[in-house]
Amino acid sequence: MVLAGDLGGTKMNLALYEADGNDMKVIASKQYHCREYDSANAILGDYMKNLEGNKPESICLGVAGPVIDNKADIVNLSWIVDAEEIKAVTGINNITLINDLEANAYGLACLRNEDFTLIHEGEINPGNMAIIAPGTGLGEAGLFWDGKFYHPFATEGGHSDFAPRTETDFELHNYFLRTQGIVSWDRVITGPGIHTIYTFLRDEKKFEEPLWLKEEFDEEDPSAAISEAALQNRSAICVETMQLFVRYLARECSNLVLKMKATGGLFLGGGIPPKIAPLIQTKTFIENYLDCDRLTDLVNGVPIKIINSDKTALIGAAYYGSYSRP
Repeated sequence: MVLAGDLGGTKMNLALYEADGNDMKVIASKQYHCREYDSANAILGDYMKNLEGNKPESICLGVAGPVIDNKADIVNLSWIVDAEEIKAVTGINNITLINDLEANAYGLACLRNEDFTLIHEGEINPGNMAIIAPGTGLGEAGLFWDGKFYHPFATEGGHSDFAPRTETDFELHNYFLRTQGIVSWDRVITGPGIHTIYTFLRDEKKFEEPLWLKEEFDEEDPSAAISEAALQNRSAICVETMQLFVRYLARECSNLVLKMKATGGLFLGGGIPPKIAPLIQTKTFIENYLDCDRLTDLVNGVPIKIINSDKTALIGAAYYGSYSRP
């Protein structure tokens, strides 16, 4: 029995699993909105109170941040998550923290073919794999292929510098620089990044903002409203926003494949890609993905898939927590 968690910048998913090999049976699960709590410990304490006697043997949390000495600083929440504090709150001694993208990588072992959407067929070549996950923040991870097995590892590559190419890119870069400071990929190809690209087009490029869309911003997350309007082709500014977003996502996908020599495959996870899959299944994405330096043949041979399951990191944390016990 393992209690698995997926802690992101917006929500925390918790689930109690019974593990048997690759089979992960869910006993109980619950989703929490992070802004309603002051710490991960408060969420875990609440969850443990309602387990009705099903006490886990271990806890493994996938967290959106670098894990060092079983501690993590969750940048998008300003939370510190500490395994020793979790022990005190829960009474469980075996606590493991791993990066949420590392958890996603482990979770791939438990998914089925129907859990993926194929974007680019590529070729079947054994080799490293890579995962990129745009959501509240941008996660990136790799899977090292040793010739027999895959070994997931975390990175913080999403915080590397955004690389402009065109005149519009440079204008957007300067807009981010003025309004938010250092321009990393984490600022651009995320949910908040969608909204900033939109305000750039509205304020700097003088795109018209429809009144109905402005009203929707008061009722739901602006980034979700923008992407939905683009999918429905209801607004020129939204369509252009998502065209830029998809182009930048494609460019960083190509960068990640090259840095990791990910000939085994590239996976798009996180909350955004499954919701905008029709915008990724386009020439815009593939043409910009292939528009790299002199290794087009390498990146063209890489299969690309969207991960449709929003439980991948949770399953991966359960998988890791089940088999990492001392």
